[in-house]
Amino acid sequence: MKWLVTGAAGMLGRDVVDRLRADGEDVVGLARTELDITDASAVSAALAAHAPQVVVNCAAWTAVDDAETREPEAFQVNGVGPRVLAEACAASGARLVHVSTDYVFGGRPAAEQGRTGDVVEAGGIGEVLTPYAEDAKPDPRTAYGRTKLAGEQAVLKTLPDTGVIVRTAWLYGAHGNNFVRTMIRLEAERETLDVVADQRGQPTWTVDVAERLVLVGRDSRARGVFHATSSGEATWYELARCVFELLGADPDRVRPTTTAAFPRPAPRPAYSVLGHERWAELGVAPIRHWQDALRAAFPTLV
Repeated sequence: MKWLVTGAAGMLGRDVVDRLRADGEDVVGLARTELDITDASAVSAALAAHAPQVVVNCAAWTAVDDAETREPEAFQVNGVGPRVLAEACAASGARLVHVSTDYVFGGRPAAEQGRTGDVVEAGGIGEVLTPYAEDAKPDPRTAYGRTKLAGEQAVLKTLPDTGVIVRTAWLYGAHGNNFVRTMIRLEAERETLDVVADQRGQPTWTVDVAERLVLVGRDSRARGVFHATSSGEATWYELARCVFELLGADPDRVRPTTTAAFPRPAPRPAYSVLGHERWAELGVAPIRHWQDALRAAFPTLV
């Protein structure tokens, strides 16, 4: 099978290319400087030259805060780019696997979905919160989330039978800057660290996500939306403590604080845990627990 990976110089894109090469697949990885996914002529030419059967789109504007003041630019990459890729794939017959984000949701699913689950503290009020299902209604509250949702919608509209959306979140890996590597660095530089304890999500290793992107690319039954995040959930504070423990450092050097202590242009969701029900349709289990993945990843991060 022939593959084309866009955004191949990024943290996730590099792991996707590495996974495909390790499997002996015929893969071409194109970085942003090599392929502008918003350029329809360039995208058509790339697909004609490489004739991929599957395109994996890891290209994205991921600067969440910058998107608040530069939304038109973010929209070009996150909204227009996926549409251009989807149209080119429709013309060539290639499948498209497109990476998206938990930011398409607003952060408080329980009241909207009418489900029951664990009671957690969000915004100072005890609420019943449960993971967002793959078919939950999006409700983005940031420019980044709006632009990523536009990309999802374009792919699903253009490729209803051969387009796959894979949402992920809280990524860390060996090939880029991320929270886990920052905690590793700061452990050596600071005596104590204040880390946000009122946001809950799913720390996820890019290697595990790459495996899922390849899986849905190979499986012709896969279509629509899948969630590729680790099982379980944690706060940033809990994740930081786990990193300290793996370093052999005292986790009590990590101190809990609130989102309000670190104001950002783009509001962070209090709860953005994703559900994984659709993997059962393909006969595979969800990604392993985040703590198991972090332990496996750690030698590649330090």
